[in-house]
Amino acid sequence: MRTIPFDPQNDLAPIPFEDELCQLALEIKQLGLQWHPHVGCFLWDPDRFIMYPSPFPNRVYFVLSLPRFIDMFGSVENIVAKLVWLPTWHQARLICRQLEIADDVILGLLQGNKALSLNEDLKCMYGCICTALKGQKTDKD
Repeated sequence: MRTIPFDPQNDLAPIPFEDELCQLALEIKQLGLQWHPHVGCFLWDPDRFIMYPSPFPNRVYFVLSLPRFIDMFGSVENIVAKLVWLPTWHQARLICRQLEIADDVILGLLQGNKALSLNEDLKCMYGCICTALKGQKTDKD
């Protein structure tokens, strides 16, 4: 079966595939957000571990079959170590709740996003997650 790649001219992106968002997700990972790969995750492969072409721009992959990723990486732990999770808008909101980021903080940031850009909305939430994780590190030090 021939793969049909994502077409940014005609397809609606499920998440922004921009480098800036990927870099924010990498910062979230480096700050210690705990996550586990599962069906429905978008993963970024910045170091080109996956030998197969990505269906999405910027070496972003979607977990449709976790066993397939385990076959490639050997274990869930290796997936977590080598790839970067790109939470969707909904997943980012759930993480914000888990980190006890108040809804009014998120609402204030989103309302301050005058351009009403969905990309900027997700970046704002990633930024909130980074801030909360940095605060947790400061509290532990």
